Amino acid sequence: MTTDADRAGAGHPKDGGGLRRSLGFRDLVVYGLLFIAPMAPVGIFGALDAKSHGAVALVYVVATVAMGFTAVSYAQMVQVAPQAGSVFGYARKALGEGPGFIAGWMALLDYLLIPAVAYLFSGIALEALIPEVDRWVWTGIAVVLTTLLNLWGVRAAARVGFAVLLMEIAVLVVFVVAAVTVLVEEGARREWLSPFTGDTGFSVAAVFSAVSIAVLSYLGFDAIVSFAEEVTGGSRKVARAVLFCLALAGLLFVVQTYLAALLQPVSSAELAARPQEQGAAFYEAVDVSVGAWLHDLIAVSKAIGAAFAALAGQAAAGRLVFAMARERRLPHALSRTDAGVPRVALLLAAGVNLVAAVWAARRANGLDQLVSVVDIGALTAFVLLHLSVIGWFVVRRMAGPPRWGRHLVVPLLGVAILVAVIVEASLTAQVVGVVWLGVGLVVLALLWGRWGHQENQP
Repeated sequence: MTTDADRAGAGHPKDGGGLRRSLGFRDLVVYGLLFIAPMAPVGIFGALDAKSHGAVALVYVVATVAMGFTAVSYAQMVQVAPQAGSVFGYARKALGEGPGFIAGWMALLDYLLIPAVAYLFSGIALEALIPEVDRWVWTGIAVVLTTLLNLWGVRAAARVGFAVLLMEIAVLVVFVVAAVTVLVEEGARREWLSPFTGDTGFSVAAVFSAVSIAVLSYLGFDAIVSFAEEVTGGSRKVARAVLFCLALAGLLFVVQTYLAALLQPVSSAELAARPQEQGAAFYEAVDVSVGAWLHDLIAVSKAIGAAFAALAGQAAAGRLVFAMARERRLPHALSRTDAGVPRVALLLAAGVNLVAAVWAARRANGLDQLVSVVDIGALTAFVLLHLSVIGWFVVRRMAGPPRWGRHLVVPLLGVAILVAVIVEASLTAQVVGVVWLGVGLVVLALLWGRWGHQENQP
C-alpha cells in the first residue's frame, strides 16, 4: 500500500523536476553492499584481532547488533519521510528546521569524504598490482569512470554495480572454500572457538574497544535511504532493504574474520606487539595458509570493489546535496535534475571526491589524515536520527501511541553506543567534527536571518 508519506515523497513543489522511480529491492541491496563492501574487514582485521585479544569474530557479532539499533531507526523514519536526503529530511520533520539542517550538514562531511577514501583504497590496490603507474593516477581514473556511470543514471549504475558485487561475493566464496579446505586438511592454527572467546584470554573491555572501530565498517548501509524517491513500491521496501543489507553484511563479516583468525600464523598478542604488521595480517594469513594466488585475487577484488563502493557513496552524496538544495539550504542550482538524474549535485560531489582523493594519494600520510575525519559526521548524524525517532513517535506522537521498545529504548541504546564511539574517535576527528559543526551553525544563523527577513517582507 502506498502511504501519504510515499505520495509526498514522489515529488516536490519547489524542485522543478523530480527523481525517476526505477529502483527495486535488489538494486537497493546492491547499493548498500557496494558501499559497505563484502570484504570490508580485510584492511582492519589485524588491528581488530590485536585489540580484541583474538575475539575478532565476536567483535563483528556485537558490532552488527550495535548498528542494528541505527538500522531500526532508519527503517522507522524512512516511512515517515521517504525522500532523498535521509537524515536531513527526518530531523527536519521530527525536530525542526535547525536540527534538520545540522543533521544534513554533519552527514555531508561523511558522504562527501567516504567515497574519497574508497577511491584512494582502489588507487593503492592498483598501484600494488601495477607499480609503474602512481596511485594518484589510478585514483583519478577511478573517480572519472564511476562518475560517468553515476551521471548515466542510478539504474544503469545499479546494473554495473550488481555485476561488480557478484564478482566480490565470488572472490569471498573462493576464500571461504579455500580456507575451509585448508582447515579440514591441515587443522586450525588457533583454537576453533578462539575467534569468539579470544586466543589469549577473554576480555569484555577489549571486545568493546574493538567494536568502536568495527562499527565503522558498516558506514554506508544508510546510503540506501537516500534513494527513497527513486524506489518503486513504497518506503517499506527501503526499510526492509536497510535491515536486510545490515544483517547480510554482518554475516559475511563474521564468517570471513572467523576463518582468517583460524588461519592466522601468529597470535593476537604478537600482532599487538608488532602494530606495523596489522594492516597486512589478513593477507599474511592467506599467503601462509593458501597461497599468493588468493592474495592477488583478493587484492584485485578490493581494487575494483573499492571504486564501486565510492560510486555508491558518490550517488548518495549527490542525493543529499540535491535534497538540501531543493529546500534552499544549499544553492538552489544544485537541485536541478536532468532526465531524473541530479547531475549538478553529482558533479559537485565528484569534484570534492577527486580533489580529496588525489590530494591524499600524493601525500605519504594522506590516507591516515583522510580516514581520521570521515566518520565523525556520520556518527553525529546518526545521533540526530535516533533523536528524530523519539521526537516524532514519543514526544509529538504523530503516529498514535508509541511502541516504547522500538520508539524509545532502541533509539536511546543507539545514542549511547554512538556517543561511546565518538568519545573513542581520534582527537583529529573530534577537532574536525567540532570545526565543521561550528561552520554549520554559522551557516544556519545566516539562513535564520534570511528566513526572518523574508517573513517581514510585506
